[in-house]
Amino acid sequence: GIGSWHPARVSTTVPRAGQNGYFHRTEMNKKVYRVGKKGDEASCQTDADLTKKSITPMGGFVHYGEVKEDWLMLKGAIVGVKKRPLILRKSLMKHSSRKHLEKI
Repeated sequence: GIGSWHPARVSTTVPRAGQNGYFHRTEMNKKVYRVGKKGDEASCQTDADLTKKSITPMGGFVHYGEVKEDWLMLKGAIVGVKKRPLILRKSLMKHSSRKHLEKI
């Protein structure tokens, strides 16, 4: 069996095969808004705001700190704690709704 003897069912925190589970979670249909590179000080500069600034706010992110590696800005919510790894994969279906086809 997997996990402990009691409780006599598989807990959600037990690592499982496949694309789901606590330690191996896969997110689908997440829209990527921006990609940032390590060391790029103007990664959050836009046409409307020409100030040179990186993704990290003043004082760092709460319960995370300063972003020192490459990063992605995604639309929507990501489940779990901030430092838990995330796997993104291409969706299997062809998107046809207006929400999914909007140009970013």
